[in-house]
Amino acid sequence: MPDLLWDDHVAWLLDPARDGWLPDGYVADTTPADWQAVLDLVVERGWERTFVVGCFEMPLPPAAEVLSWPSGAARPVLSVRPGPGVGVVFRFRSAERIDFDVDLAQLRGQEGLDALCGFLAAVGRRLGRSVPTYAEGGSGPFLGYDCEADRVLVR
Repeated sequence: MPDLLWDDHVAWLLDPARDGWLPDGYVADTTPADWQAVLDLVVERGWERTFVVGCFEMPLPPAAEVLSWPSGAARPVLSVRPGPGVGVVFRFRSAERIDFDVDLAQLRGQEGLDALCGFLAAVGRRLGRSVPTYAEGGSGPFLGYDCEADRVLVR
């Protein structure tokens, strides 16, 4: 049984016209080791990924290397596709916070919702932390993995 049902719970919540195309997600109080754990998870799961710096696609380096790049350098972006219709974009802004956006452009239906929930839960379980998402630029979480409940919940 899925954590959430598309028709009953979240079709309205994941409408890009309502909350923007790229809702924000993050895990706070992280370290380079946490970033590396997420990168390892992406590789282990075999999720399709693209690591881009400026205009150049590159192999995925260790997190500590990326996070140590000097300020002013081109900031890398890691795009991940954890399932059909789900795109997640990680931004390496600081070691202390794992930032990502969820691309809602193609997320439709139960299959996409299940993939998104699976992604949020996998990251949360790997880090042992809750993983909230927020409406684009919003202040309160609307959907996320709750570590204590061990499931994805609507907020």
